[in-house]
Amino acid sequence: MQNGLYIVATPIGNLGDISPRAQEVLSSADIIACEDTRVSKKLFTLLGLSLQKQFICYQNYNEDKEADKLIRLISEEGKSIALISDAGSPLISDPGYKLIRRCREQGIYVTVLPGCCALICALQLSGLPTNKFMFSGFVPNKDKAREELFSSLKNIDATLVFYETANRIIKTLTAASAVFGNREMCVCREISKMYEESRLGSAAELIEHFSAQEPKGEMVFMVAPPAAEEKNADIDLDSLLREKLLRQNLKTSVKEIVELYGVNKNEVYEKALKIKDELKNAAQS
Repeated sequence: MQNGLYIVATPIGNLGDISPRAQEVLSSADIIACEDTRVSKKLFTLLGLSLQKQFICYQNYNEDKEADKLIRLISEEGKSIALISDAGSPLISDPGYKLIRRCREQGIYVTVLPGCCALICALQLSGLPTNKFMFSGFVPNKDKAREELFSSLKNIDATLVFYETANRIIKTLTAASAVFGNREMCVCREISKMYEESRLGSAAELIEHFSAQEPKGEMVFMVAPPAAEEKNADIDLDSLLREKLLRQNLKTSVKEIVELYGVNKNEVYEKALKIKDELKNAAQS
């Protein structure tokens, strides 16, 4: 096995989702870099893999120190290292990108073994638009930070995806309702496990469901993109057109605004003509 770093996805619930290639790499690697050595050793035991190898804890609090150590083990001692998370794809809301950057800078071999990823599985299950999405990691625990995050993402034209825990989902749905209004939302939990659930509805409907039936497990929370009328509610067409017409021609200005905001082309064109005349007259006077 070539010395280097192997980014290995592990099951998020069903052990049958581990790939043969992933099992081979986990079995052959000299070192396993993981979030929690206890969780990883349990996974190895369930998969029937040998524990006779070194397990190194790699987390946010020790990322810089351990990255240096792992790089030395690869470059100076010729070790092969498998990087895994407790479940799913490493680096997705988990530490690791600093290690990858340093490996790249030093010419160390890095490869990835694709596999389970909760946010992708949840999107597939949700029924929400998947052509554009934005993953924003874990929802903050503090009320103010939660509200500020949602407000900053309110006008993003994409499905928003977050990780959340069961004991905070009601608070998160309540805050989401205040910011996103009646948009469709979806909560997926226990993906690939026996009690897998994917529930689509308004914030009020989801709050009612999870209040009556206390949820358990890790969750993925998703919010639909803003509807056309919501996106356009705060658009100041006059200001946008004036700004664009000062630096580019009318046709390009209209085209960009129509494509970006989905507004009526004829309406934008008529406004653009008037504003262009105003700007021309102002320049001549």
